[in-house]
Amino acid sequence: MLLLWTLGSGSGYLTACFARMIGEQGRAFGIDHIPELVNKSVGNIKHDDPSLLESGRVVMRQGDGRLGYDPNKENNIYDAIHVGAAAPQVPSALLEQLKPGGCLVMPVGPHGSTQAFQLWQKDLHGNITKRDLLNVKYMALRDKNDQWPS
Repeated sequence: MLLLWTLGSGSGYLTACFARMIGEQGRAFGIDHIPELVNKSVGNIKHDDPSLLESGRVVMRQGDGRLGYDPNKENNIYDAIHVGAAAPQVPSALLEQLKPGGCLVMPVGPHGSTQAFQLWQKDLHGNITKRDLLNVKYMALRDKNDQWPS
């Protein structure tokens, strides 16, 4: 079973797209630290295709994705991780949760400046390599109070 995780899932759109791309045997997890966004994403997916949630192919959760998201409390579980916001460096919890053979894509660099959209891959021996793919400018990966103070 392919497992994919999207951090900063916002509207739920990409999480639902990823679930469709990986097929009926896969699961796509979405996490966002803003409960209102999680509720909105669940509503969007229910409106578009409730079977994604009912079947467990899409699972949406509230939490700080920078700390990782491991529903089974074990490491090396995700085939792929997508991060939808930039950080100065990749949080180590994300790399720890990649399966051997897995990959992570994430914009990395300072807020308000050009960042590198990076591909991180873990080989079958657990060795990790990084490759810059292109220059991008994403919003910052922030904590809940900074992004949503109310």
